[in-house]
Amino acid sequence: MTPGGSTIIAVIPLDPVIENLLRELTPSVVGAVVRRFGDFAAAEDAVQEALLDATTQWPKEGLPDNPRAWLIHVAARRMTDHIRSESARRRRETTVVLQATVDEQVVPTPDEMPFELGSTFGRAGRVDAAGDDTLILLFMCCHPALTRSSAIALTLRAVGGLTTAEIAAAFLVPEATMAQRISRAKQRIKSSGVPFEMPTELERADRLGSVLHGLYLIFNEGYSSSSGPRLQRSDLANEAIRLTRAVHALLPADTEVAGLLALMLLTDARRLARSGKNGELIPLEEQDRGAWDQSAIAEGTALISKTLSRGVVGAYQLQAAIAALHDEAARPEDTDWPQILALYGLLKRMSDNPMVALNHAIAHAMVHGPEAGLELLATLGADERLGGHYRLAAVRAHLYERSGHREAAIECYTRAASGTTSVPERDFLMTKLARLRFT
Repeated sequence: MTPGGSTIIAVIPLDPVIENLLRELTPSVVGAVVRRFGDFAAAEDAVQEALLDATTQWPKEGLPDNPRAWLIHVAARRMTDHIRSESARRRRETTVVLQATVDEQVVPTPDEMPFELGSTFGRAGRVDAAGDDTLILLFMCCHPALTRSSAIALTLRAVGGLTTAEIAAAFLVPEATMAQRISRAKQRIKSSGVPFEMPTELERADRLGSVLHGLYLIFNEGYSSSSGPRLQRSDLANEAIRLTRAVHALLPADTEVAGLLALMLLTDARRLARSGKNGELIPLEEQDRGAWDQSAIAEGTALISKTLSRGVVGAYQLQAAIAALHDEAARPEDTDWPQILALYGLLKRMSDNPMVALNHAIAHAMVHGPEAGLELLATLGADERLGGHYRLAAVRAHLYERSGHREAAIECYTRAASGTTSVPERDFLMTKLARLRFT
């Protein structure tokens, strides 16, 4: 594995069909290998080696009949080799005993492996939570031996397949810091000796907050990719929805689980309208609302309407309610911005997330005018997590443009375009910049 746990398939150009398949299968394969061998860090390394083999063999030889079983088989062989190598190096009594166990173990061939080792991946479809190795891996990554931030980072790495750089961007920290955090998290999981099994009801409750946050960040990266040439990564968004459905099936009475699922559905409903035929970004106010997925909107609206009536309201429910207000507006000018502003005010009081404060300032500007929004943004620049972030510069640029401050808008658009690592976002910002400069 590369330092910091970066994903091999992220740096090797592949046929899109194979690339998407590997991304979908990776968490489930890691789960299956961890289940068999019990060593999280070594299992992930072995799976990375299996992925590398797949990237070189599958394009030449074609897809195997059972790609998931193929990957598990190769990773299991790598794990067996690893254990044998360790036993030969250490020559200790405990390792000799382990060596004997491994020697006696029969690793089935791909043809011998049942296809239903865990649940089959669907396109954001419904699944049975029982027996899903990915779901178990999700809760395992959020073990109480880890801090919440480390648990979420490990979830993004092992379940979401995000690179260290992408995870660092989500946490607004340097990549090197995140690499160390993920490495320490793997070691703590290994030393904790946690079994690979679904935790008890009480244990699930303790880990649920981290699980939901991890799924939320995986979805966000899928819906709006933080780097690279693609605006969106539908594989990540679909998998986040699939797993959130599984958690909802496991905990149907939890309102925040339902709220997160509603938020994902209501947001993902706009996915097809977010980009043009060449993959360019189309902002919300310019989207063809007829292209929004009405079935996803109906499902998400029903979910959030049901949960909001149950009493205590959490952050995911509030965000889902905001998404519903956007989806219910037939035209941009029909958007209920005063209600959205009120909901962001509530969300801001219960969250220290600087992006929530940024969205609150946008809603404030939509209700009270761009100058009022700019006043709020002036206070956000002091937050070191957001002060140098390109999104703050992009929002400032938009509000400066709306208020007629052309030169200030040009300066902020320039800063924002140079700060983003997403090609579609950069191109969008450069287009806005060019229009101001040459019109």
